Amino acid sequence: MKRRARAAGLPGLVLLVGNVLSAQVVGDVIGVHDLSPSGTSPVKGRLPGACYYCHAPHSGIGGLTPLWNQKLSTQTYTTYTSTTFTDKSNPQPPQSSPSTLCLSCHDGTVAPGQTQAYGAIPTNGSMKSADVLGTNLESSHPFSLALPLKDAPYLAASLVASGTTLDKTGAVKLIKGNIECTSCHAAHRQAIDPVSQNFLVLNSASGKMCLACHDPNRVMTGKINPLANWTTSAHAMASNVVTNTPPAPPLGSYHTVAQNACISCHAPHNGLGATRLLRGANEQDCLTCHNGSTAVYPSISNVAAEYAAPKVGHPIPAPLFPHDAAEGVLLNQNRHSTCVDCHSPHASNVVTSFPPAPLTRLSQSGVAGISASDGVTVVNPTVNQFENCLRCHGSSTGKAANPIYGYLPRWTVSAGDPLDVIPQFAFTASSSHPVTHDRSSPLPQPSLLSNMLKLDGVTQARAMGVRILCTDCHNSDDNREFGGTGPNGPHGSKFTHILERRYEFSQAPRPGLPVMNLFPNPDLSVAGPYALCGKCHNLTTILANTSFAQHSLHINAGFSCSACHTAHGMGSPSATISGERLVNFDANVVAPNGAAPISYNRAQNSCNLLCHGHAHGGVSLVRPGLPAHAGKAGVHR
Repeated sequence: MKRRARAAGLPGLVLLVGNVLSAQVVGDVIGVHDLSPSGTSPVKGRLPGACYYCHAPHSGIGGLTPLWNQKLSTQTYTTYTSTTFTDKSNPQPPQSSPSTLCLSCHDGTVAPGQTQAYGAIPTNGSMKSADVLGTNLESSHPFSLALPLKDAPYLAASLVASGTTLDKTGAVKLIKGNIECTSCHAAHRQAIDPVSQNFLVLNSASGKMCLACHDPNRVMTGKINPLANWTTSAHAMASNVVTNTPPAPPLGSYHTVAQNACISCHAPHNGLGATRLLRGANEQDCLTCHNGSTAVYPSISNVAAEYAAPKVGHPIPAPLFPHDAAEGVLLNQNRHSTCVDCHSPHASNVVTSFPPAPLTRLSQSGVAGISASDGVTVVNPTVNQFENCLRCHGSSTGKAANPIYGYLPRWTVSAGDPLDVIPQFAFTASSSHPVTHDRSSPLPQPSLLSNMLKLDGVTQARAMGVRILCTDCHNSDDNREFGGTGPNGPHGSKFTHILERRYEFSQAPRPGLPVMNLFPNPDLSVAGPYALCGKCHNLTTILANTSFAQHSLHINAGFSCSACHTAHGMGSPSATISGERLVNFDANVVAPNGAAPISYNRAQNSCNLLCHGHAHGGVSLVRPGLPAHAGKAGVHR
């Protein structure tokens, strides 16, 4: 007697001949799900039919479709969670969910071939480690969520509104209104995607499957979409070839970074960084490629090298101060700097041209920042580069002077928080470098160059406008913008305070005592102690006393700019120091001259202080244009 039956949900034809089981699969490519002796699975059983390891035509587990035959797991799972995940509860998958059926093999606790209808089928071989998810599912895409689904600005509006995805083919779909394994995987078709043959429901090159649910174009009133501008970003467009050859870490199945799209950085299953399914731990995922590795070809800027000795870079997060995507923009009591504090991987783009300061560079597109107007208002995304820097270097609490960055002056005039640069750059400051506002000094600036100079100190670079950037001074010492081969930006430098070029600070054992590190017979080259100032200022002009008649005396004696000038600006008004031309003495070097406080009055051309063991005061300063000995500014008494 012969009977013909079709297992529910199976396109194949199932034949039962007496007590002998056999199966014929028509128009279906089961691939490694075929555990039969002739199948392609690394696990092979003795049961000849390909379908029977999962399905039993007449005696599957009661209540479960499609006629389920594999023994179910009874494990309790640790489900996905993160601070940005909308479903905070994320319950256990119910026994009736399609995902539970998949986990009956893929959680690794029940061996394949443990059937309901035919008992334990002897098998040999083992599943690939990548196919075993375990019971800790924190590093796998969430599924079997609590209904109704929760909305978020990065999700397709249709998921909650109508229970549909953005996939016009209908292949990526919700299952009974929920996300399940079968939303993305077709268990009976291994090679729908001819490259990533992982039972995907469609060809997912260029992130098509992810973008069916995650919408970078959605605008939700009052909310920030972290995926905004993805479609035109560097990672979405990069043609770099993915090698996937050891020791380089795997970056997905496709040929290029652009084709891998989302899965270049995120692993849908078994990610190393469970939070947000990153391929690397926490938010340092970026260094998978940006460390000079062979992960992609051509290779990209080796940012990691900027953190290696003898260079010092921005502080990588300590365990107590990790980055989190849900953290506040103003980093109070939370000192760290990961790649994603300054770059948005979903919006960042390649810098091919340099817009005028202070605009945010394309590499920092989409990042958040803090307004310089009050130090607390969030600007998201930033318009100006300095707004991103002010996340940490403005009004945030918990700032500290880290000795690894070098000597830190103690300015005679300072606001309450000497590490808050907002008042130092403010328009109300008596003088400042023009970072947060346009250059507006009424005083002549004879030393100012028309163009900044490249790292060689000779070749002209960007034109000198009315603004400068934080990164014009704080920059990698080998950055590409100014003629090097390294990455742009303040990643790390061999010079103190992550400065692009050498800048020496005069230092004394105690205020007023002789300076310990003089630099006489001044070297005005890019190797000299004034190299950073020489990027924008003609040092020869300064040495010629065109703006101050005693520059040559002090510089030839070996003093650095920092003894008399603050680099940022006057952080507070002062009754004793008028502060023009960034004159604000380092109180670690300069002491009061007797009972009188340290003072400088440009209108009277006078100063009163004790420096290098010599008293200055009570004598008029020489005005530019007068003979060298017409006055005795800073007479050594």
